[in-house]
Amino acid sequence: MTTQTVLHVHDWCSRTPGWLKPVLRTLGLLAGVGWWLLAGVGAPLLAADPATGAVPSPAMEVTSDLTLDPARTYGALVIRKSGITIDGHGAWLIGASGGAATNFTGTAILLDGVSQVTLKNIKARGWETGLIIRNAEGCNVSGCDFSDNFHDPEFGWGENGRRGGILLEKVRRSVLRNNHANRVWDACVLVDSDENVVEGNDFSHTSNTCLKLWTSGRNTIRKNVLSHGIRISPGEVHARDSTSVLIESGSDDNRFLDNDCTHGGDGIFVRVLNGWCSTGNRFEGNDCSEANNNGIECWAPRNTFVRNKANHCSYGFWLGGSDQTRLIDNEASFNGLPEGHHNSPHLPNKGHAGIVFMFGPSSHTIARGNVCEGNNGAGIALVGDLDSKGAKWRAYHWILERNVLAGNRWGIYAKHADWITAAGNIYRSNTVQNVLLDGDVTRFTESAVKIPDNAPLPRVVMRGPGSVKIGKPATWDASGCRDPAGRALAFTWDVGDGTLHPGLQVRHTFDRVGLHRIGLNVANGVTTELTWRDVYVVREVVELGTDGGVGDWSIEDFQDRVRSPQQTSRAIFSNDLTNRLVGKSALGVVIQPYSGSRVALNFPKSGDAQWPLAGKTKLVFWLKAINADVTGWQGGPFITIQGEGGTRCHIEPRAGRDLMRETGDNEAREGWRLFEIPLRGDERWQLDGELPAVARGLSLGFDSWGAPTLRLWIDGLALE
Repeated sequence: MTTQTVLHVHDWCSRTPGWLKPVLRTLGLLAGVGWWLLAGVGAPLLAADPATGAVPSPAMEVTSDLTLDPARTYGALVIRKSGITIDGHGAWLIGASGGAATNFTGTAILLDGVSQVTLKNIKARGWETGLIIRNAEGCNVSGCDFSDNFHDPEFGWGENGRRGGILLEKVRRSVLRNNHANRVWDACVLVDSDENVVEGNDFSHTSNTCLKLWTSGRNTIRKNVLSHGIRISPGEVHARDSTSVLIESGSDDNRFLDNDCTHGGDGIFVRVLNGWCSTGNRFEGNDCSEANNNGIECWAPRNTFVRNKANHCSYGFWLGGSDQTRLIDNEASFNGLPEGHHNSPHLPNKGHAGIVFMFGPSSHTIARGNVCEGNNGAGIALVGDLDSKGAKWRAYHWILERNVLAGNRWGIYAKHADWITAAGNIYRSNTVQNVLLDGDVTRFTESAVKIPDNAPLPRVVMRGPGSVKIGKPATWDASGCRDPAGRALAFTWDVGDGTLHPGLQVRHTFDRVGLHRIGLNVANGVTTELTWRDVYVVREVVELGTDGGVGDWSIEDFQDRVRSPQQTSRAIFSNDLTNRLVGKSALGVVIQPYSGSRVALNFPKSGDAQWPLAGKTKLVFWLKAINADVTGWQGGPFITIQGEGGTRCHIEPRAGRDLMRETGDNEAREGWRLFEIPLRGDERWQLDGELPAVARGLSLGFDSWGAPTLRLWIDGLALE
C-alpha cells in the first residue's frame, strides 16, 4: 500500500547514527524541511502582479476594524488585536510575483495570539501560505480565497512542510466557512486545533492534501469539496501518499459529514506512521470514489464509517490495523477493475476488494448493511497475517450482517480468521464463490435468516476489570445489556481459550502475563451486537522507582552512548495514579524540551543503589508512550546498568531491530506493552560490557528521529 513505500524512508532513518542526526536536521532545514523559517510575514519582493500590473503595499499591522478597497492591491496583513473585523470586499493581497509557485514566500494574513477575529471576502495569491492562525479562539473566516499559493505537483515522497492555503495551529472553537483554496500544496491544515467547524469550503485540486489534521480533535468537517487531492505523474502507481484528507497522530473524535473527497490519491487516509492512533472519528455520508488507491484507507482502531461511498477505486476500503471498526451501510463497488484504478492487487489471482482488512489486525469488527457490488475480487475480505500464517494475528471476532454482495468474484473472502458470525447477507451473481474460506478459518458460522433493514440492535454493556493479576480469577458481566423490543438475549463469550462460553457472566483465570482479549456477542434472535475488553495480566514485582519513587529520577542527553556536552532535554516526573497497571501508581514522564537525540532516564539519580544481580535474568517493565514525530522512534529502548567504580554495561536491540516499533500486539501501539529484557542478551538483545555483580543504578534510553515532546508511562520496573 501507499504507506509501505514511505516506511522505507523510516527504516533508513532508524539506522542513522545519533551523531549524524543533528547534521541531517540542519541540512533538512536548509533544503526545505525548515520551510517554517520562511513563513514570516510580508513579501520581500513587491513586484508588480503580472495579471494586473499593480504593485502591492508593504505589510500592514491591523489593530481595528478594517475595510479594504477592491480597486487596490495590498501586501500582507498582521492582525494585532482581538475582536476586530476585516472585510476585503474582494481585494487582493499579492505576494512575490513571478517564478514557480514552489518559490513563493511569506504569509498573506497572520493572526497569532489574538481571538474573536472575523475575516471575510479577502483574496490572497503568490504566498507560501495564504492564512496562518495561531494560539487563537473564536475566529471566523468566510468567503475568502487562498488559491494559487505554494504548490508543488512534482515533489516526490515525504514531507514538504505545512503550507499552501490555510494553517491553523492551537486554534479552538473557530469557523472556516465558504472559502476557497485551490492549486496549493495543502489547502487546509489543523495542528493541535480542537472544536472547530470547517463547512462549505472548496479546498479541491491540491498537490498534497485538501485537508490535514494533526493532533486535532472534536472538529466538525461538513459539506466541503475536498476532491482531487493528488500528486501523480502519467504512468505512476501510488500517487506518493497524496490524499484528499489526511488524519494523523491523535486526531480523535472528529466528525466528517457529507464531504466530496473524490478523485484523490486516497479519498480519506487515517495514517499511523508513528504509532499514535487517531480514534473515535465518525465518517458519515462522504463520497470518496474514484481514488487512485483507496477510497478510504485507515490503520487506526475504533473509528466508525456510515453511508460513505467508495466506488471505482483500487480498493473501496483498506482497513489494515483497524481493530474495533464499525462499517455500516456504505457503498464499496466496482473497485479494482482492469479498465479503472487497479493498483496493488493482493488477493488471489491479482484480486482487489470492495472492503479489505489486510496487513494489520481486525479484531472486534462489524460490517453491516454494506453494498459491495462488481468488485474485481472480493466484496468483503478479512485476512490475518500472511507471513506468519496467522500466528501473529488473525482476523478475529467479526459480525457480518445484512451486506449485499453481488457480482464480485467472491462475496466474502476469509483467510487466517477466527470467530466470524455471518447472518442475513444477500449473495447474487458472484462469479467464483459466495464465501471462500481460504485456509485457517475457524468458528465461522452463517445464517441465511432475513434481517430487516430497521431491525433493532441489542444494547450491549460489559462490566469487568481491564487489568488482573496472573493466577487470580476475575469476572466479566453482561447484566447491563438490553433489547429495545424486549426480546430475550443470548450471550456468547470468548476469553481466548478456544472455547465459546454461554451465560450472563464469565469467570476466568489467566496464566500468562501480557495482553488478552475478551469478546462478547449478544443476540436477540434477529441481529447480533458485539463488545470487547482488552485485559492486561500483570505480575506483582518489587518495583524500582515506578511506584512512588518520582523524586529519585533524572534525565541526561546522549549522542549514542556518550553524554552530550550540553543538557537540553528537561523532564517532568510524576506519580500517575490513573494510568497504572502494577502497584499504586505508574511513573509518568513528560520530556519537554527534547533534544531529539537519545535521552536516558536514570534511577536512582544518586547512583547509590545496591541491587545484587546474582540469580537475576531479566529487566522487566511496562511502557506506554506517545511520540508525535512523523517518523517515530529510532531504535531502542536502550538499557544501561551501572556497576561499582563507574563501570557500565549496555543492553540494546541487535543491529537492524527497532523494538520500539515491533509490537507483539496491535493494541500496544496506543496501550501498554511489556518489555522483558534478558540481562545477558539473546537473539534480539545485545549485551555490551560485563554485567556487574551489584548494580548501582540503571538507565532507560529512548530516541526519536525528530524532537517533539515525548510522553512516557513506565510501570512495574523490576529485576527478576
